[in-house]
Formats: sequence, C-alpha cells, structure tokens
Amino acid sequence: MLATTCFSPALPTILFPPSFRSDSTPLHLSSHKPRAPIPATSTGSQSSLLSGPSSDSNAAINLRTAPWTKAPLYLQPQEEEGVDLANPERSNGSDGHGDKKRYRALADRRNVKTGKYAMRRIAKSIEKLQKNGDSGETGMKLEEVEFGDFYLEGFDESRTRGRMPWEKDDGIVLRRPKKKTVTSAELSLDKVLLERLRGEASKIEKWVKVNKIGVTQDVVNKIHFTWETNELAMLKFDVPLCRNMDRAREIVEMKTGGMVVWSKKNAHVVYRGCNYPLGLKLSTKMQVDSPYCSRTPFLETDTDFSLDEPDEGGSNRSINNNVDEWGEASTSFLSGSLYERETDRLLDDLGPRFIDWWMHKPLPVDADMLPEVVPGYMPPYRRCPPFTNPKLTDAELLYLRKLAHPLPTHFVLGRNTKLQGLAAAILKLWEKSLIAKIALKWGVPNTNNEQMACELKSLTGGTLLLRNKFFIILYRGKDFLPVGVANSIIQRETELQRWQLHEENSRLKASELFCFDTGNLEERAKAGTLSDFKDITMEYEDLTTGSTESKLQADAEKGKIIRELKKQERRLSILDFKVEKSTKELTKLNASCRHVEPDADQELITNEERICFRKMGLKMHSCLTLGRRGIFDGVIEGLHQHWKHREVVKVISMQRAFNQVLSTAKSLEAESGGILISVDKLNEGYAIIIFRGKNYRRPLRSVSKNLLTKGKALRRSLETQRIGSLKFFANQKRQKVSELQLELENVHDSGE
Repeated sequence: MLATTCFSPALPTILFPPSFRSDSTPLHLSSHKPRAPIPATSTGSQSSLLSGPSSDSNAAINLRTAPWTKAPLYLQPQEEEGVDLANPERSNGSDGHGDKKRYRALADRRNVKTGKYAMRRIAKSIEKLQKNGDSGETGMKLEEVEFGDFYLEGFDESRTRGRMPWEKDDGIVLRRPKKKTVTSAELSLDKVLLERLRGEASKIEKWVKVNKIGVTQDVVNKIHFTWETNELAMLKFDVPLCRNMDRAREIVEMKTGGMVVWSKKNAHVVYRGCNYPLGLKLSTKMQVDSPYCSRTPFLETDTDFSLDEPDEGGSNRSINNNVDEWGEASTSFLSGSLYERETDRLLDDLGPRFIDWWMHKPLPVDADMLPEVVPGYMPPYRRCPPFTNPKLTDAELLYLRKLAHPLPTHFVLGRNTKLQGLAAAILKLWEKSLIAKIALKWGVPNTNNEQMACELKSLTGGTLLLRNKFFIILYRGKDFLPVGVANSIIQRETELQRWQLHEENSRLKASELFCFDTGNLEERAKAGTLSDFKDITMEYEDLTTGSTESKLQADAEKGKIIRELKKQERRLSILDFKVEKSTKELTKLNASCRHVEPDADQELITNEERICFRKMGLKMHSCLTLGRRGIFDGVIEGLHQHWKHREVVKVISMQRAFNQVLSTAKSLEAESGGILISVDKLNEGYAIIIFRGKNYRRPLRSVSKNLLTKGKALRRSLETQRIGSLKFFANQKRQKVSELQLELENVHDSGE
C-alpha cells in the first residue's frame, strides 16, 4: 500500500481551499499508519523537495500525476512502508495485494482513463478518504475540494453522496427484455400433463414438413393422420414461417384445433387434445365466417359424441369449442394497437384476408381470392395538376421508398395474370394511401414478378417504386384522381363540350342571316372545286384517250425525282464545303512541319553488323509505339532516350500498308540521324529497327523544333481521318446525283 501521499506547498493555490493555503504545514493523506509530515518551514526544503531526489535514499520519489494537476506528486521511500518499486510484487506488509493494485494504478500508464469513468473513480476515492477522515488524518472538507475549474458538489455536510455533475437525470438506459408469449397450452393444460407432453415431444424423431407455401390442407391432413396413432405431431417449418414462430403457432392452432406444447428453433409439437375423436374427417369445403379470415376449415364426424360431458381426464374440450377458438384466434388481433385497428379497418373493405401470413399483424388481403375479371373495368382517369411534372425525381423516388419501408403489407399475390380484381382494390386503397405494398407468396410455382408488375402498372397506371422477388410497391402518381373527383372533372368537360357545340351552331345560324360582300368571285380560291378539276382536264388530253392518267403519273414521278435531286445536290454541296474546310486546316498543320532531308554523308555498316543489330532489336522487350499521331517531336525525343542506354531502338508501327511503314521508317531515320537496320512484320505490327551510329552524340536540344507537337499531331490525324470520310460520302452523293439526273432524263424522254 502507498506509504504517504503529500501535496507540496508549491502546488497551485486553486487546488486548496483558503483554509489550507498556508505555507506552514502541507496536507498529508495517509492510508493506514500516520507518518510524520515533511517539514516545510523553509523555502529551501520546498525547492529541494520539488526538484526531486538526486542521491539521497531518503528523498521523495516523483510519481505520475493526473492530467488536471499542475505539479508533480511525491512518494516517500519504499523502506518506510515496505514497497519495492523495482519489484512491486514483493511487499513486506501483510496487505500486499492492495499495495500492488494501488501501485499499478499509479505506475502503469495504460490503466489511466479519462472522462466520466475517471471522474467517477476519483469520487469513489474521495468517498473512501472521507470515511477514513474521522481518525484525524485529514481535516479538509471534501465538499470544498476543487478539481480544475469546477467543484465537487456531490457531497454535502451530512457526508451523503448526491448527484454528480456528469450524471444525467434519465439514468442508465437498459434494453427491455422481450416479454415471453403465454401460449394457450400453458393456460389450459395442467402443469403435470404439460411437463409429460413436453418430455415426450423432445423425443419425437418423425415430423411433418411445412414447405414455403405454408400450412396447406395437405399438411393439416397429415397432422390428423398422425393424431390417429399418436397424441403429438411434430412440424418443421421452412422459410418464411420459420422466421416468425409465434405466427406459425397461431396458424397451426387455428387450422388444426390443437395446442402447441413444445417449441424449439423451427419446430412445433402440436397436442391433439384430450377429447380428440379418432373418427375425425377433414372436409375440403371452406367457410368464410369471419371477415378477417379468407378461409376456415371445419370438421365433419361420422359418429355422435357428447360435446358437454367431460372425458376421463376431466377436460371439457370439444369440437365446437375448438371451432369457436379458431374464430377467436382469427379475430384476436382486434385488441392490438390503434395503428393495427385502423389498418384492419382499411383492409376489411378490400377483400378476404390471408391467414397464412408469415409476418406480424395486421393480416394482408389475399389477392388470389379477388375476382379475376371485373366487368366494365377501365384504367382510371388521370389529370396532372398545372405546372407539375408527372415524372418522379431521384430524391422523390428515394423518399417514397423510405416511406414505404415501415408500412404494413396490403396484399399478398400468387398468380401472374388476370389481376383486374386486385387492380380495383388497389385503386380503392389509393384513395386513402399513397402507396400500395404487395408481397409475393412463397412456394407458389411459376411466379413471375416482372409480369405481375407490368400488368398491374398497365391496369392501374401507377408508378413502380420497387420490384423484386419479395415485394412489388406501386405509387399512385402525381396525376392520380379519386373516383369522385375524376367523375366531376369528366362531367364538367362533357358539359363544356356541349356548350361549345351549342355556341358553334348559334354562330352558324347568325352568319346565314347576314350577307357579306365577297368581292370578285374569280379571285376566290378554287382549289378542289369542280372548276379546278375542269381546268386540269382541259390542260391535258381528253379523258377518253386514256393518256391523261399516264401524264399525271409521269409528272408526279418527275416532280419527285426533281425534289430528290435538289436534296442530294444540297447535301453534296455541304460535304464539299466541309472537305474544303478540313483541307485548309490540314494544309496549315503540314506547313508548320518541316521535314529534314536525309544526310548524304551517312555511316556505313557491314552486313554482319546489320544482322547482329537486327537480332538485338527483335529480342528487345522495350520499344516505342507509333499511334495515330505519327511522327512528332515526342517520338524523336523518345528515340534519343533509348539511345542513351542502348545502341538499337525498336519502333512498332500500327500502319497496315507496307509502303506507309517504309515511308515512316525513312522519315525516322532522317529526323533522328540514325541508321535504318530493317523493317520486319510482327504479330503486333511492323517493327522498325534503327541503329544510333558509331559516332553518336546526344543532341543539345532534346525537342525537335521542326516537328509538330503532340496536340498538333493529334489534330492532323483527326483532320486526315475527317477528310477521308467526307470524301467517301461525297463520292456516294455524286453517284446518287448522277443516277437521279439519268433517271430524270429517261422520264423526260418517255414523256415526250
């Protein structure tokens, strides 16, 4: 345990109340044994104490201090308390473990924690010191101690701890444990019987598999068949019911009339009941007694039995009671929250409910039970408000998707086509909700969500927000109008059209009563009149000869050819103008490039040297590639960079014609001043091997001033390509013009 912790008088005065800010006696905080205080009557002793121990064994030891302290903390030598700082695990005292913990808390920097946790630890330490303060070791009031810029006001004069400044009013927030659901078996069965049934249920090895489609009639028949020989039947659920076993238990108890007595993971064990008749037959008929359930199976028996008399086990359960319990289970969600009740009230008017729903309540509407064809159904009338874009922006689409995520599911769908009944229900839902959320049934074969979404979109005219293998979400659209509003608008537009027709008829009647001066009748337009037809027939030959019709066709064909000829000539003129413009631009670029003539006094190399340099160049992995820009100043600079480290350079040209490659090789030889070795055909293109020469010297200017820059070389390549394509299309237009002129001459000759 720490021997003595002393605060030097040289500490800042803010750490001590006014009653302890004297220079006579420092404050001593001891654990067990009161030690003699360190004399601090002289300034020299204080300065020597603060300066730390030098060579004296009895000097105080400087320890690490908290971040908020303004001066070092000193500890008395280990000989006084039996603490070995070099080996803290050794202790001479009886309470060595406490000493080790306190020493490690002070000496180990990794254990230092700040923030609320550190302040809480400090408060606990002060509280411990307060309890030990009755022995006279300290005379300081803890409520007057200051830490930094705030006071510890959590301790009053009655020495009871109050609320600390960092403690909040709300306290510690803990996660509320999930409340266990009380099953019907726990409420109705005896504990001894329930324990026996659970023990037997844990040993069952055979079960009935419940597929994705849910608890179907086939599953119910298998359960009743198992109950003929055994009072327990095990069910194992596949997705999606295995994700909500509470809902699976409700469905099983509702459809079979039994009670779930044991559950584990994705398995339920159903008890048939004490009064279960062994001659029970399950009817395939369905009854819709409750507006919240789409179908409820009922039982038929071959033998009569008592419904009110208890059995040997003393239970009064009967078939009628089971049927009543099914109805109660189907309507039990009426006691839910207000939100669930309002949603149920909204979905009640849309159609029968889907009792095999695998998620939480409320139960959605079974869309497969809705009519396939609705007589006289038509897509709704839509009218977008003025100054409104009917299309959704990305932000609006994201907002609507977030809005649709927490909404309950409205419909459950399993068929792909004949969805007019569902479309009518969606239109009715859209009058109170912006979004219609449709889930797809699990386990139904040959479902196609894309076909479902397309048909619903065409029937309703809504906007598709989301479509996947689980959900289809439809937005009613900005231009959606309720039925009442749409009928009012249609009626108003019909009335306006009727008044417009009435006004037009009145205007015609009024115009007949007045006579207007039309001027000269010959100046009036006569196109399409009888006189116009007579003029046309007079212009040509007699109708009886049969040549008038042929002349009309010839003139029409001639006019068509003339129009096409003018159109092609106009396009040809545009192409010629573009060719001329590109030619001028290319001429300017070529004028700024001055090619160097090959040197007449060139070095000579032997055939052996040429073969050797050719082999060296072909084996080289590093090379220069000539692209669409051709030869520009950067290519020549790259050649000299290669020649800085090696004698031969390999240039790969992407040109296809050998004549062009040979011209490029000669240009490179002239511009660089090297010696052309060979031009070889490779898989990646033509390889041009150039030797730098035996008397090679690196040029002073690395950039050639007579060649084009990289940007101008690209422009030259583009202009060359543009001229080629323009000339090609211009040649086609000229051929087309010549063909039209020849055809026009033939038509003219045939007409004459």
